Amino acid sequence: MTSEDHEHLFSNQESELSDSCASCNHHHHDEITEQTSGYRLLLTLILNLIIPSVQIIGGLYAGSVALISDAVHNFSDFTAILIAYFAYIIGKKGASIYNTFGYRRSEVLASLLNVVILTGASAFIIYEAVHRFQNLVPVSGKLVIWVAGIGVIGNGFSAWLLHRDSKHSLNIRGAFLHMIGDFLTSVAVLINGVVILFKPWYWLDPLLSFFIVIFILKNCWSVSKEAIRILMNATPKHIDIAKIKAFLEQFPDIHGVHYLHAWNSSSVSVAFSAHIVITDRLLSETEQLAQKIRKDLFHHFRIDHIVLQFETESCGKGTLLCEVSCGGAEVNRNIKENY
Repeated sequence: MTSEDHEHLFSNQESELSDSCASCNHHHHDEITEQTSGYRLLLTLILNLIIPSVQIIGGLYAGSVALISDAVHNFSDFTAILIAYFAYIIGKKGASIYNTFGYRRSEVLASLLNVVILTGASAFIIYEAVHRFQNLVPVSGKLVIWVAGIGVIGNGFSAWLLHRDSKHSLNIRGAFLHMIGDFLTSVAVLINGVVILFKPWYWLDPLLSFFIVIFILKNCWSVSKEAIRILMNATPKHIDIAKIKAFLEQFPDIHGVHYLHAWNSSSVSVAFSAHIVITDRLLSETEQLAQKIRKDLFHHFRIDHIVLQFETESCGKGTLLCEVSCGGAEVNRNIKENY
């Protein structure tokens, strides 16, 4: 073996070791992130049991429907975060014979359930606000300020706890949006208390409740849209399958790419499948090409679950979606005729 061969072998081993370490570091980072996510959710859960309890008592004494509305919203958030926490625990379970993709989508279902809870809480807030408009009563500004201040501190801290993990988990993002909503509504209620100290504008209290509801429902719509996209196996927003097709067709060994699919297997994982047209060769000889495709798709598009089907000629017409099902209607008709 020449010195050049030794150098080439060492370079390949170093590259493989680097890729292996990068993969290990990626999984190790994911495990640490999941652990901290659980702790942060649990701490947020405790805070959101204490805060609304204080708020609802203070709201009853102060006569503030805005403060009670904020407390009801916070109680719904306690339920929401409890659901999020259980979904997080369930989502950690591995794949089984009955759930071959695992249980990660339980977090997506939890986010939809949280939307339903928040929508119900919003209906209650509107009902109370309308009733208060019809029967205005004095509100204790000082008590509203003190209790709302507790909500500002507690909800602000809860939002800070969940902010980092909300970037990569729809489940935690839903909980984070709950906390941001709570923080902003507590700020609004606090301002309302300050205004009431100087002006007897008791109508401002129920009016503020309507704005709280609008903000809650806006966040609900955002979370539900993303959750439905995942459950419908829609192409993730950051993925352009036409660009992936063009990217793969630049490989010298690839003669065509068709029947591409990309979807979220969970809120943090992207799956991909495609038919790859290559020259006829032994199956064992396709493994090196498959490894390169997987590595490049992960580094360029952050796709972490890849299934490839190698072919020697295009099925269907070889288009991007392969006529949706590779001539599925004709295939199904032939199967029925044969059986």
